[in-house]
Amino acid sequence: MIKRFIALFFLLPSLAAAQASDLRLPISLDADSTNYDGNSSMLVFMGLRLSQGSIGIEADEGRATKLDFADSVWRFEGNVVIDVDNGHIECASADLKFADHKLVLATIYGEPATFEMLRPGSAELTRGEAERLDYDLNSQIIEFSGDAKFSESGNQIASSFIAYNIAEQRINAESSGEGDDKVKITFTPQDSTRDETPDTEVKNP
Repeated sequence: MIKRFIALFFLLPSLAAAQASDLRLPISLDADSTNYDGNSSMLVFMGLRLSQGSIGIEADEGRATKLDFADSVWRFEGNVVIDVDNGHIECASADLKFADHKLVLATIYGEPATFEMLRPGSAELTRGEAERLDYDLNSQIIEFSGDAKFSESGNQIASSFIAYNIAEQRINAESSGEGDDKVKITFTPQDSTRDETPDTEVKNP
């Protein structure tokens, strides 16, 4: 069962791999309107749609310190949707830091933020949610905090905090230590007899 839950986290490294290759491709950006906020030195885009290869981001509003990906911070707010390969993420807001045309840090917020992904080589749909996701692509560590939940095939792991080290394939789930907050795993046995029952034809006497 533990190995099964570890498999859930292999979906997120595929996001990094797709971004690494897609960042070599042209970037398409369009918006309903754009302006410059001199007080915050920010470029502001309303109705923003950004795409690069298989990566697509939509938001009601987007803000950037610079209109490039060499060294900039982008903030997306309002109905944020991120699509990449076989993954789909929806959240209230997201902060993305780019350096040397690569995504190095991603912080995603929601009440909760949700994602759905197809596990490679499988038709199984994995669902997850948390109030905040912090993804450091350099250290390859993802931290999920605030009522984090992951489910697949009826199985679920839930905790107030989950950290995953991609390189070492190690999961650390912790409770807040307050009240009855615990790390909880729910396993739903599969009906192994369903496929073993022969088809029968019922006839009227």
